[in-house]
Amino acid sequence: MRGKTQEDIGLVELLDPVAESVGYEIVRLRLMGGAEQRRLQIMAERPDGDMNVEDCAKLSRAISEIMDAADPISGEYTLEVSSPGVDRPLTRLKDFDTYAGLEVRIELDRVAEGRKRFKGELAGVEDGQVGLNLEGEDDTTVYFPFEWIVDAKLVLTDQLMKRGADQRAARVGTEGDDADNDIDLSESEED
Repeated sequence: MRGKTQEDIGLVELLDPVAESVGYEIVRLRLMGGAEQRRLQIMAERPDGDMNVEDCAKLSRAISEIMDAADPISGEYTLEVSSPGVDRPLTRLKDFDTYAGLEVRIELDRVAEGRKRFKGELAGVEDGQVGLNLEGEDDTTVYFPFEWIVDAKLVLTDQLMKRGADQRAARVGTEGDDADNDIDLSESEED
């Protein structure tokens, strides 16, 4: 699920060790576009789930070196490295545990319970199966094998936004006075 096509999957296999060597995990990779102009989009994060602009630049440089040497994409392409964002895709089994309790949309590669698309609250993972408390159906938890999931994404809710804000506040708190120094820099430019 981190890669959609065979070409994506091959690129994930090539680039996973590169990302890990500089301290990141690839969440999702997509090679998009036609024969003329393509775009290689990589969503990544540090093991703690964080990813800032400096992290994106560092990973982009590491990936560019390997891509230039291996040249696995024919023709021109643009490389984009970003964080997964707040309403992120869930692509790894561990993501379904990490974000348990939050609202998600899931699409399967087959019909289950009479449909392929589901929405509800993540109930975590049991024995390689993803649990989902179905929206609008009290006390109904269904489990799907992780392998059946072709797409899963967090739904942007107040709860998700609050979680993101709390995590950012905790990060800023652990960085100490660095955030205050950033404000002082802009003031000194005016002098």
